[in-house]
Amino acid sequence: MDWSAVTAEDLVDALREVDWSTPPRPVPEFFSRFTVPRSYSKWTSRLKCNLYYYRTNYFILIMFILGMGFLWKPVAILAAFMTGLSIAFLNDSFAVTFNEKVTRTVRQFSPHLAAKMRPPITPVLRGRPSSKRSIHICGRPRWVFVLFFSTVSCMLWLTSCSLLTVLWALLIALFATVLHASFRTPNLKARLNTFREEFRAVWRNYSEL
Repeated sequence: MDWSAVTAEDLVDALREVDWSTPPRPVPEFFSRFTVPRSYSKWTSRLKCNLYYYRTNYFILIMFILGMGFLWKPVAILAAFMTGLSIAFLNDSFAVTFNEKVTRTVRQFSPHLAAKMRPPITPVLRGRPSSKRSIHICGRPRWVFVLFFSTVSCMLWLTSCSLLTVLWALLIALFATVLHASFRTPNLKARLNTFREEFRAVWRNYSEL
């Protein structure tokens, strides 16, 4: 894949739809080789490739730095967890997996309640399901959970009086992410993974025809 031709909007859409349930990349691989990009186009291409390939590692890194900034404030740690959860719900794969696990757990205690938590039936257009399906969590639209956890996290941030600290911690976390993604040399495994994801996307679109 030519990452220089991928826009920031395309990258955000890919991160929203990609499977986040995969484990993070090994630490030795994450810190294995660093080089200086030779040009601006090489830097932007490397940045997008690493952000996509090491997405789980960067998410854990950001949450770790936020947690380290609030070791003496448990309320702020809970707020950081709520913020991370609300961001994770924006990803389709995470939201669907979370809904399936919660529904499966509830079904063991109350099958009737689990039946109410099922998502609505996807509408059928001209003999095939509509491609624009909305994501539901526990029978409710996803935005309800995103709004709820975002509101709770904002209230916890205000309660802990740590807005300035979280801004500094978030700035350091984002700076560390961009710094690593800029100098980490994309390896062959990252390129192969990119081509595999691209093939899956093309095959998925072909199978829906």
